[in-house]
Amino acid sequence: MVSINPESKSRAVNREVLSELIKLHGKTSLGGKLPAYDGRKSLYTAGSLPFESEEFSVTLVDPEKKDKEKAEREYKITIRIAGRTDLYHLQQFLKGRQRDMPQETIQVLDVVLRESPSWNYVTVSRSFFSTTFGHRGDIGEGLECWRGYYQSLRPTQMGLSLNIDISATSFFKPVTVVQFVLEFLNLRDASRPLTDRDRIKIKKALRGVRVETNHQEDQIRRYKITGITPVPMSQLIFPVDERGTRMSVVHYFMQRYNYNLQYTSWPCLQSGSDARPVYLPMEACKIVEGQRYSKKLNDKQVANILRATCQRPQQREQSIREMVLHNKYAEDKFAQEFGINVCSDLVSVPARVLPPPMLRYHDSGKEKTCAPSVGQWNMINKKMINGGIIDNWACVSFSRMRPEEVHRFCCDLIQMCNMTGMSVNSRPLVDNRSASPNHIENALRDVYRRTTEMLSKQGHEKQLQLLIVILPEISGSYGKIKKVCETDLGIVSQCYLPRYAARPNKQYLENVALKINVKVGLPPSIEKAFARFGVPAVTKVPTIIFGADVTHPPPGEDSTSSIAVVVASMDWPEITKYRGLVSAQPHRQEIIEDLFSVSKDPQRGNVNGGMIRELLIAFRWKTGRRPERILFYRDSVSEGQLSTVRFHEMNAIRKACAALEEGYMPQIIYIALDK
Repeated sequence: MVSINPESKSRAVNREVLSELIKLHGKTSLGGKLPAYDGRKSLYTAGSLPFESEEFSVTLVDPEKKDKEKAEREYKITIRIAGRTDLYHLQQFLKGRQRDMPQETIQVLDVVLRESPSWNYVTVSRSFFSTTFGHRGDIGEGLECWRGYYQSLRPTQMGLSLNIDISATSFFKPVTVVQFVLEFLNLRDASRPLTDRDRIKIKKALRGVRVETNHQEDQIRRYKITGITPVPMSQLIFPVDERGTRMSVVHYFMQRYNYNLQYTSWPCLQSGSDARPVYLPMEACKIVEGQRYSKKLNDKQVANILRATCQRPQQREQSIREMVLHNKYAEDKFAQEFGINVCSDLVSVPARVLPPPMLRYHDSGKEKTCAPSVGQWNMINKKMINGGIIDNWACVSFSRMRPEEVHRFCCDLIQMCNMTGMSVNSRPLVDNRSASPNHIENALRDVYRRTTEMLSKQGHEKQLQLLIVILPEISGSYGKIKKVCETDLGIVSQCYLPRYAARPNKQYLENVALKINVKVGLPPSIEKAFARFGVPAVTKVPTIIFGADVTHPPPGEDSTSSIAVVVASMDWPEITKYRGLVSAQPHRQEIIEDLFSVSKDPQRGNVNGGMIRELLIAFRWKTGRRPERILFYRDSVSEGQLSTVRFHEMNAIRKACAALEEGYMPQIIYIALDK
């Protein structure tokens, strides 16, 4: 176990400290051992150290102050033996003679194999990135895509296996801050002042980013950005000496460095604390290379990353092989130290391709069944079973499409819905409406109000069954439309991109007709007799299928709640209808808190609740049966948290079942998917 004083949150700094310690004392006090370090508290050696506990002292040059005043810092390192790892239990587990997986032993070996890449590449969680792995791609708004690979040591039926895959993520481009701002805000004129909105966006994007100054030819200083000044550089004045003499940043740079600042209408970057701020003109700073952009990417950036990294299976396999050869595991000095050998060939695993389920359609169509090919099929000569019935619908367009184009699209869509087995009124409840993308919410609420009034006049208690929405040409409004329709107004909507709605083809209209049919509350046309396709785990006994996940706030959001969602099938044996529940829980907590709960009521005493209980009750109400088997799929659990999450959530599922009915103990199959 390692403790470093003063303590640093940076793994890179901790590694620098340990590296200096090994240089000074590796061959003497450490007995010639070559340790593997996880960057935090754990240090592993192949064999015992010549001491139980020892304290060392090293002096390190501040990495943020290299090439200037050589500020030195002394660190106290205490190394003490916390335990010894025995490979015997791992061998027994791999041979099937031991049930519990020795996670600590696997972690030790995993850290050893990650030691060399941790020094050579940029580390992001379990992945490593470098510009040496391929061409860096521009993804827009001052960011670029780096290639890398994911690595993790896993126990398998074949023994210990090294799981390697190709990965990619976003990094800040190593450009001047001025260039980054221009790209990030999509500005063409750098002479105009930044608005308050622009300034806030830049502050959020650059907070915590390291920059280096370029206004001194003989010195390169590095700073971490903590904020953006609220006023332009031309108005920024600060004290320059102990007598309180004040000077503007523009005048200071001219007098001190003979540097004529150009972008005086822009704010300054701020480093240091609020009590002792350091003001940095944007044009005098460049973003340090190798800094990951951890905030959420927009749709265009995600598409650019996918476009740059998408590979066919054969290409991906070749890339993985090349990555393994590039890493030279056979020459890795840490692997050699611990006696680890890594085979350079991929493992061959026996596998089979499962047959696709047969699709059944209405008997009135020319084709009554269909076998999908490579996951694809079409609706030609087919009609849906129990097609949906839509008596009232409306359309609103936020695009630049002409009214006659919108009318023609609606007619074509409704005609296709009726041709494929649905029954849809040929006329909208109210006239089609066109509205500005700047007034989306008002337009949606107006359509809702008009349709509600029309139905009320006709003596119907129903509400609008379907709202056809043609999106604006500029992306970004889909989420808002869905929130207003499905969450605020409670109406079903189907959105269309204007480039497809303006020139719809038959295949496109067939696909959206299928979507509409599902949304109006009727099951899709999947063959009910699942048993003939060999899925007895679902069809032999009443089975409910759960899916669960937790979404965490993006980095930088320190107080926002995490959101847990659980969905469950509501029919059997078809498994075509699902119901979902959402619950907020503590920040970045991975265990789903509200699977089962007990609250106290003054009149009723203890009251059982939770999402599992509610969904089990709903399943029984819908099917008339209680589930005898539970399939629980849990997504996105990291290796380190897997056992803890599984224990708590399995316990909650069992408690929810027991609380429903005495002696109720269905079979539970818990399937967790690693991140």
